[in-house]
Amino acid sequence: MNAGVIGIGRYVPEKILTNFDLEKMVDTSDEWIRTRTGIQERRIAADNEDTSDLAYKAAVNALENANISAEDLDMIIVATVTPDQPFPTVSCMLQEKLGAKKAAAYDVSAACAGFMYGVITAKQFIETNAYKNVLVVGVEKLSKITDWNDRNTAVLFGDGAGAVVVGPVSEGRGILSFELGSDGTGGKHLYQDEHDHIIMNGREVFKFAVRQMGESAINVLDKAGLSKEDVDFLIPHQANIRIMEASRQRLDLPEEKMSKTIQYYGNTSAASIPISIVHELEQGKIKDDDLLVMVGFGGGLTWGAIAIKWGR
Repeated sequence: MNAGVIGIGRYVPEKILTNFDLEKMVDTSDEWIRTRTGIQERRIAADNEDTSDLAYKAAVNALENANISAEDLDMIIVATVTPDQPFPTVSCMLQEKLGAKKAAAYDVSAACAGFMYGVITAKQFIETNAYKNVLVVGVEKLSKITDWNDRNTAVLFGDGAGAVVVGPVSEGRGILSFELGSDGTGGKHLYQDEHDHIIMNGREVFKFAVRQMGESAINVLDKAGLSKEDVDFLIPHQANIRIMEASRQRLDLPEEKMSKTIQYYGNTSAASIPISIVHELEQGKIKDDDLLVMVGFGGGLTWGAIAIKWGR
């Protein structure tokens, strides 16, 4: 039995923070941000809107798309580094809000690679016949840990949530291969400090990401017995357009075969890949039986990649 995505949804807050807004807050410019990151705007959650609220709205959309009820869920996995509070977990809050009475629930903390970790964990439960429906949510309210006086990081991050229901899919579809990895020696390059702010050594993270994203994308194709020519669409973590372009070039893909949503949402960490999938589905760029490669990296340092044949 293959595990795959049987439902997907997203939610992004209404408030838009543009580069021109940021020009008034820190010493930066729209041109500087766009040319170096690809970002034009990002979404910012309201003060009374916390991580669990974002997760709930994305989850409701995913359940509706999967045509199942919350009571059909066996497990909820939430990938986040910005929980409402240390505990109870966002997943437990979500379980209550959804009314998912029989679902086990826990959070995963792998930064921007968290969604990949969550989906691969869900795959194991499905393919061992332990569970039938697992909800995986990637969600962040990064605005609450962003130092809005630090021009190097303030321009990068946004808030949002993406959710998938992972379950059994038809023959030949679903997750074909995956790779998860970590390198704790690089943790010092991207972390949350004692003031609860994101600290990043941009140069080191850039070098790591360019190398690892390309390698992982190739590795999952090798594991699935596929080649670069088989890839229909690449969905990279939306962190920086130059990192994303390096991954695309490693796979020899034309520009139209790579998801690019960073200009609208910035870096939403664990939420970026599922938000991008929904965006591209709405644009008609992802179709049933397309071979997708998803690849992400994050603090830890962590990374993950998945080759998936899309469809139920």
